[in-house]
Amino acid sequence: MENAAYIIVFAMVVSLVLIQINRTEASPIIALVNRWLRWGIFSTGGAYVLKGLLMLDHPYWMLVIMFALIWFLGETLYNWMAIKAYSYSELPLFPNYEPNESGEEWPTQKRFLKMREEIRANGFVHLCSMRARVMGSVYVRISVYQDASTATRLQITFLPQTKTNGMATIIGLSTLTADGCRYVTDNTFMPYAGFYPENWFVERRPWIRSLTSLLKRHKNRLEKNDETLVPHTSDPLEETNAHQRMIERLNVEMGFLTTPLQREEQGRITNAGRYRTWKELWTLNYLGKSMRYS
Repeated sequence: MENAAYIIVFAMVVSLVLIQINRTEASPIIALVNRWLRWGIFSTGGAYVLKGLLMLDHPYWMLVIMFALIWFLGETLYNWMAIKAYSYSELPLFPNYEPNESGEEWPTQKRFLKMREEIRANGFVHLCSMRARVMGSVYVRISVYQDASTATRLQITFLPQTKTNGMATIIGLSTLTADGCRYVTDNTFMPYAGFYPENWFVERRPWIRSLTSLLKRHKNRLEKNDETLVPHTSDPLEETNAHQRMIERLNVEMGFLTTPLQREEQGRITNAGRYRTWKELWTLNYLGKSMRYS
């Protein structure tokens, strides 16, 4: 038991270090590792304290399992309440984007500078920048790029992290095919859980943080299906807002979202939609896996 105490304290120190590192890195991988670490600390630490204070005869491993279940139930309740609160909040589910008059804004941290170099190295050129208000002076910002063939567009989404004053990024690649399909490959680490049009083939790879690796995966998908590519011709801003409205309507039809008349009493997300969101939140947070969207 004495050795267990040292291990628990060491794990707590590692967890605190990871939290500090992730304040600047905003890495979903570090966050995932730290969630498992915190779960383990709570389970083993709680069992250690309980056995030491009450001098219980129950095996230590049994107490660890008990505290692990308490963590699971507690986080389940917390996540469910958070999803419900979001459903009733004023935060936009599908915000309307506007031109970003400041142009292409990039943070000056080393990881962002490296990403910009990677964008140039892969032959993408900047098309436009846009933003959408989330609340107050907080905006989600998007920079859109296109490759030389104009068949593939790259979208970099900047998500402000209000708790840490940091910035997280999502990389998304989109390609149109001659038969009217859209292939999307991104590294979104946030739950969506809703529905996409039938001719959209969406694959989420939250573990891939490099544009080069994600682009390779995207091209492999296209080659595997022997698709004929067609150029993008639409305005990125108009296309983005049109997609927002289309996807919102689709999710109302599919029962993920409530109708406008139901929202005051029932919230914006149906019970079935909340369950799907909760399930994807768990798989993303602890397994790094998203739902299948294609």
